[in-house]
Amino acid sequence: MLELSIVIPCLNEAETLECCIRKAQRFLAENGVYGEVIVADNGSSDGSQNLAQAAGARVVSVAEKGYGSALMGGITAASGKYIIMGDADDSYDFSQLTPFLNKLRDGYDLVQGCRLPVGGGKVNPGAMPLSHRWVGNPMFSFLARTWFNAPVHDIYCGMRGFTKSRFEQLDQRCTGMEFATEMIIKASLNNLKIAEVPITLYRDGRQTRAPHLKTIRDGWRTLRFFLVCSPRWLFLIPGLLLIVLGIVGYGVALPGLTLGGVTFDAHTLLFASLALLCGFQAVVFAVLTKLFATTEGLLPRDPRLERAFEYVTLETGLAGGVLGLIAGCGLLLRAVLIWRATGWGRLDYSEVMRFVIPGATLTALGFQAVLSSFFMSILGMKRK
Repeated sequence: MLELSIVIPCLNEAETLECCIRKAQRFLAENGVYGEVIVADNGSSDGSQNLAQAAGARVVSVAEKGYGSALMGGITAASGKYIIMGDADDSYDFSQLTPFLNKLRDGYDLVQGCRLPVGGGKVNPGAMPLSHRWVGNPMFSFLARTWFNAPVHDIYCGMRGFTKSRFEQLDQRCTGMEFATEMIIKASLNNLKIAEVPITLYRDGRQTRAPHLKTIRDGWRTLRFFLVCSPRWLFLIPGLLLIVLGIVGYGVALPGLTLGGVTFDAHTLLFASLALLCGFQAVVFAVLTKLFATTEGLLPRDPRLERAFEYVTLETGLAGGVLGLIAGCGLLLRAVLIWRATGWGRLDYSEVMRFVIPGATLTALGFQAVLSSFFMSILGMKRK
């Protein structure tokens, strides 16, 4: 078995591809590493495949489009125990892979490169757009450390090393640019051993065409993937805060308290009900998103969620929802009886709305609980 496979994704990289291959081969030869260079070609039309073969690389053709697709195809075809991947634009020096290989030999599962000074790296003049260097990359790296406990400072760095066996366990799904961030997030959530090594980023060697990366598009796709992988921050915490605000609102509005010269009445109940409804829906979405992500392999299994579903079943959800419907309809019926007592005339809204608003809220919550219970049950079904 080879020790190392160097995988380079490629889509029309004729300008710089051969240079990257030569550097990778020089690293293998000078350091006595038993390895190979693989070019994962994603349908190049500029002759990149022929250049790669002439330079001595093994070309793997990947039909499905996308950065992640190309890499997954190349990694699957690799024979090495360790994989080091890097882009084909000559912005990474493939002759300087010793820090990555040493960390992998030391037992690390994932070795992430860091181009930013905060991690000891260096960005040469003109090598990285200022918005990427000072805004996008630091922000997403901070979110990765905060939300997923990923020990990295340069989440977008395209040069990294990992063991093939661990990569296969991660079961990556993203076929686009999210592939790189998916790897770090999944590695962190699966408690893999992660290291970070400083590298230098050189100016893109291509002269005739623009980079594949699109700032706004790929930034949004990264944020979207972060949020999907962390329903706690997207749905759960905001939802719980709204529920707390709603409960507090009911606590002061139902008895009609006056605090600091401010009277809390039916109008406060409306705002509190809105908070409860939105908060409950957000919490439900947190559970649904987590359930979908774990069943589809985007996230690892969550023992806490599995323990919760031992008690929160379709039947218990339906029971809670039906109780909410009964209580809500009961309060609404009480309001109708008050109206009938007036001879179907004018009402004291300060009094009757204390039945109508909670009644409508409980009815809506109960209805949502019933539907959500069925949906959770469907998502949780075992399927091939």
